[in-house]
Amino acid sequence: MLYIDDGDILTSGGGAAGMDLGLHLIRSWCGAEVANRLAKGMVVPPHRPGGQAQYIESPMPELDEGDPVSETMAWALTRLDTALPVDELARRAHMSRRNYDRRFREITGAAPGTWLTHQRVIRAQQLLESTDLPVDEIARYCGFSSSAALRPHFRRQVGVTPVAYRDTFGTRLGVLEPMLS
Repeated sequence: MLYIDDGDILTSGGGAAGMDLGLHLIRSWCGAEVANRLAKGMVVPPHRPGGQAQYIESPMPELDEGDPVSETMAWALTRLDTALPVDELARRAHMSRRNYDRRFREITGAAPGTWLTHQRVIRAQQLLESTDLPVDEIARYCGFSSSAALRPHFRRQVGVTPVAYRDTFGTRLGVLEPMLS
């Protein structure tokens, strides 16, 4: 939802949505022709559907270096390109799998496997924004076997395909080393 018009109360969800709300008001008061002409002058669509993905960064919880689960999270973030079975993370933390899962949920609010997939998609977003690497290669750098394996997770989390995301946010810099170190 980009904006809400509830009669006497109108609100929008951000800067661009504020322009959408303004065009909605002009459309309501002056008609579609005037709103469309103004939108053309602003070089924006006269009306955007509200279903597109909201590109909001996910904050990473602050990790306590003395906590074994936090330590494994930090360790895993440096190895997203490899298989990271949760049993291995639990062993690394010197905890039972059940205790590790419970403590992990306390810290993140998610299961370890869900968190890992989320972090891998975030890494894919970063690489799509900053490199010209093929999507298959990005998928492998992020721990997915192929772009086909990445795509459903990316689409579920971000709301669009990796290619559509790159088309919107990619800078085509071709810089890889800083992202992978």
